[in-house]
This record gives sequence, structure tokens and C-alpha cells, in this order.
Amino acid sequence: GILQHPDGTVLKQLQPPPRGPREQEFYNKVYDSDCCDSILLELREYLPKYFGVWSPPTAPNDTYLKLEDVTRKFNKPCIMDVKIGQKSYDPYASAEKIQQQVSKYPLMEEIGFLVLGMRVYHVSSDSYETQNQHYGRSLTKETVKDGISKFFHSGYCLRKDVVAASIQKVEKILEWFEGQTQLNFYASSLLFVYEGSCQATTVRLSDVTLAEKRRVPKGLLSGGDVLEYNNNINVINSTENGKIEAPVSKGLSKFYALHKKACSKRHHSQLSLKVENSEQDNVWKTSTCITQEHLNGNVLPQLEKVFYHVPAETKESANVEVRMIDFAHVFPSNTKDEGYIYGLKNLITVLQNILDN
Repeated sequence: GILQHPDGTVLKQLQPPPRGPREQEFYNKVYDSDCCDSILLELREYLPKYFGVWSPPTAPNDTYLKLEDVTRKFNKPCIMDVKIGQKSYDPYASAEKIQQQVSKYPLMEEIGFLVLGMRVYHVSSDSYETQNQHYGRSLTKETVKDGISKFFHSGYCLRKDVVAASIQKVEKILEWFEGQTQLNFYASSLLFVYEGSCQATTVRLSDVTLAEKRRVPKGLLSGGDVLEYNNNINVINSTENGKIEAPVSKGLSKFYALHKKACSKRHHSQLSLKVENSEQDNVWKTSTCITQEHLNGNVLPQLEKVFYHVPAETKESANVEVRMIDFAHVFPSNTKDEGYIYGLKNLITVLQNILDN
């Protein structure tokens, strides 16, 4: 498995020859300080950063690849590993190895990718759902879209912002493959990582036209106001005196529970709001209230429309990483890697279908 180093990197133990030395050679070639090959220099953008090899003082013969921890910057990382290509065995594989790999996932050649596993954070339950490679192998052409869409579901809604950002990043990797004929990749994967807690996602609706285009009510957040959603919901509306900011210090599930409880027990219950004075930054001077009727009639429907239908224009803001990993079966070539390209195109098609539907 992958180990964590105290300095924030991860350690991947070198596999037995020839796989381990081949992967080390690949990283050394791409990250050579004297490298001036534009193809390899661009490839670095799509890999975890490489920091050489490392051995523990107590076991100097154990060698590890020292790599960037792609998940480190995330609070609640959602992770999916997808093997790419029509063949998960290299050109030098034995007949026995080929049969073993084909029997694991007969549709690999037809679909061009295989979900090896996923770990998804659900905001609704504050817990992770994990699926292993048996889940991926069970997917068919008919079920693969729904199977992958599980990875992008928060427990409340489909994270379309993450799907859109993922498509964009996979398309960049596809562009690289379309332009290179140096290397062929077998049994290599794409690692998808995104922030499951939604802490840093910001939605900006700059004008009524955009609001109408995205089926958001005309009266919602006109004039370029920002609506943020995270573990603490902040609703910001324009006022003559500045902005009214309504922090509700609850997760979405607790927020809805609070709302339902308030509806049933106290028709006139109120949520306290604080008003920010426009002349003094970060100075709270007074407070006002928003009635339950307002909450029932306006705020919740508006929240639902914005949270559940994040505009495609915000895809750049989604906190998403897509990196290529696992290079024990990378070989020199003088042709395009058609198997990998085929898998990337099919994966993009599935992701686009998830986004559209």
C-alpha cells in the first residue's frame, strides 16, 4: 500500500523487477533536471511530483518512490482510481498473464477503462462510502454511467461542478496523448480527487441573464452578489446599508432538520441575522431577523436551486485533481497510444453523459 511520510509526501514501495525499476526509470526520465523535451515537461503537469527514492534507516534495502500526496490539500478528499486503456497487460506479458487480465474485466477492450475503487464522502451522513475493484468489475456498458456517477454524489446532490472540472482535466490529458508518440502506457490509472466537504465552492451569478439561463429565479442574487455554500451556509443579499449575511452554523442535513423542526413547532420562529456595516470592514453593528414565512417562501427554494444546479461556468473553481499514476508498464514507442486514447475518449463520453443527464 501507499505510506505517508511525515514531511507530507507519500511512499510507494518499489515493486520487484522488472516492474519497480521500470517505474523508477520512468519517473527519473520525466523529472530529470536536465530534461528539455517539451513532451515530457508537459507530462509533469499530469503526474504527482516526484522527489526521488527513499529507504528507511532500519531497512536500507527497502526502496520507496517518494511522491506528492495529491490528497493532502483536501479536507474530505473523495478519491477514485480508474485504470485506462484497452489492455491492462503489456506487450511482453505471458499468455497466462493475458488470460488472467482479460478474465478480470472482459469489457476492458470494449470500454477502455476500469474503475478500480472509490471512496466518497457523504455530507448527509458525515461518513465515507467505499467501493473496491469488484464493484468496478461488476459494471457493464449499461450500468457504467450510474456506477461512476456514485463518485460525484455528495449524499444530497450530484456535484456537477466536479464532473465539469473533471472533464476539463481529462481533456487536457487527452490532448497530450494526441500529440505524443514517445510512450505507450499499460495498466496505468487516472486518480480523481475532489473536495467532498464543499468548503471552498463559490457560486457567482453576475446578472439576470445568467440567472435566467440557469433557471434561477430572477430575484435571486442580482447585481453580482455571491452565494457561498460550505459547512457553514452563508446567504448574502444586497441591502441599502451594505450586506446582510446569514450564517447558519449547521451542515446541510442539520440545516434542513432545523428548518423542518421550526416549521412544525413554531410558525413564527426566526433566524438571527447580522448586518455588516458597509463603512467599516468586519464590524457588526446591528442585527435583524428573517421570518419563518420568508424562510419557507424564498430562502430554501433559492438554496436548493443554487446548490443542486451549480452553473457550468464555475467549473474552474471546483477543487479537483486528476493525475496519472502507476507506471510499471510504460514502454518506448513511435506511435500514438491508441488504447489509452480510446479509453480517455470513452471516459469523457461517460462523464459528459453524467453531466448532461
